Amino acid sequence: MSVKLIMLVIFFGIMIAVGVMSRKHASSVTGFVLGGRNVGPWLTAFAYGTSYFSAVVFVGYAGQFGWKYGLASTWIGLGNAFLGSLLAWVVLGRRTRIMTHHLQAATMPDFFGKRFDSHALRIAASAIVFIFLIPYTASLYNGLSRLFGMAFDIPYSVCVILMATLTGIYVILGGYMATAINDFIQGIIMIFGIIAVIGAVLAGQGGFMNAVKSLSQLSSDVPATLGQPGAFTSFFGPDPLNLLGVILLTSLGTWGLPQMVHKFYTIKSEKAVQTGTVISTVFAVIISGGCYFLGGFGRLFDGAGIYTAEGAVAYDAIIPAMLSTLPDVLIGIVVILVLSASMSTLSSLVLTSSSTLTLDFIKGNIAKNLSEKKQLLLMRILIVFFIAVSVILALDPPTFIAQLMGISWGALAGAFLAPFLYGLFWKGTTKLAVWASFITGVGITVANMFFKFIASPINAGAVAMVAGLIVVPVVSLLTPKLNKQKVDQIFTCYDEKVSVKQKIALPDDQQAERK
Repeated sequence: MSVKLIMLVIFFGIMIAVGVMSRKHASSVTGFVLGGRNVGPWLTAFAYGTSYFSAVVFVGYAGQFGWKYGLASTWIGLGNAFLGSLLAWVVLGRRTRIMTHHLQAATMPDFFGKRFDSHALRIAASAIVFIFLIPYTASLYNGLSRLFGMAFDIPYSVCVILMATLTGIYVILGGYMATAINDFIQGIIMIFGIIAVIGAVLAGQGGFMNAVKSLSQLSSDVPATLGQPGAFTSFFGPDPLNLLGVILLTSLGTWGLPQMVHKFYTIKSEKAVQTGTVISTVFAVIISGGCYFLGGFGRLFDGAGIYTAEGAVAYDAIIPAMLSTLPDVLIGIVVILVLSASMSTLSSLVLTSSSTLTLDFIKGNIAKNLSEKKQLLLMRILIVFFIAVSVILALDPPTFIAQLMGISWGALAGAFLAPFLYGLFWKGTTKLAVWASFITGVGITVANMFFKFIASPINAGAVAMVAGLIVVPVVSLLTPKLNKQKVDQIFTCYDEKVSVKQKIALPDDQQAERK
């Protein structure tokens, strides 16, 4: 117990120290929200990755989808790495940094407002962010309850309040820069932690080959396999179609999440984009691939402890059951790992929520003349507010909040992904097309919560994203275009010439000589 407590004290001490040291970067709105758009590749890549993968992934999703799909759930982690990280950086990274800097946009609602010349769009987008990020924030605490119950005699409520308070302190002190530096530290912990945990769990099952052999023998008595022998060790698992839906939402969904896209706003340079792409992808392969790979062995730990009183599988209990037999030091590492994952994502969410509400909703609407000093103060107050609300919901979550948590990712990605992507690349995207995407994305996911026309809320979110990608170009072709002169002026940011080294591009005359 003393070893685990010492590890926690050191961890929390480092987080607070980073917040104190980062105060000089948080003296302006741009510095507090964007780190002065001067964040290097390692910090940006780790900020992206740690915001992506939280305790929800490690405890909830890894347990749930590992149980349903077996080792094939590893595809979810690989999809997160190559679609949600690599492709997102390649497609969105550079263009997002260029256009948001040109528009002087600090948030995603700010981007919609300035790109499509619509104050109403900006307010609507900020409302969507506010409504759907709070339940998502509350969900971050869920994975901690069972782990802390297993590792300490500390009540869950104390753990939640302590984690929220410490996260709030370093975000309020240092803003985005403190968040990015702590994300980097937490990311390193997550990498070593997941590798150590996978090794220990497999060793407890007699090694990798023996664990796979045991898993392959689960078939005829498990309804999910439809009688297929070895379904849980097969290439695509027992349910490939639903597995694909999970991959799409958890991978492509990040392209439309404001707290993820926000990381591209802060990139320092071209080198940071290139290096960050590689680092972010490798990080995702290790963390997400490792989490879902570990979860794939969940059925080997089938026992009374993972079932509810009604006999249903409690997916959040699967990973803790796998870890309960580990040595104390490893359990301490796991607790720090999950705390790191949760605090990094929590800091990103509350910073996104507070900055969006301040800059896109209150400033210019409720408070017409809001000085920079007052904006900073208001954002810090709102960080406290968002954390307090998330703690209240996490301590006593009502049913509708639990439902809302399941659809928040789908609603945000369904509403924002298509108009943001088309807005970066296509001059023909119209204002009404953005409205159509907002209505379609939120409408599909919320309606499905009540009417259940799609069995899985995750698949509903995937449908909402695909629908947006179709709706935006169709509506754009049928509705009035934006002012051509204004749109052309916005897209001139891509045409500005920059000087590069010859190892990147040859001068025109040398290129001609080589032809």
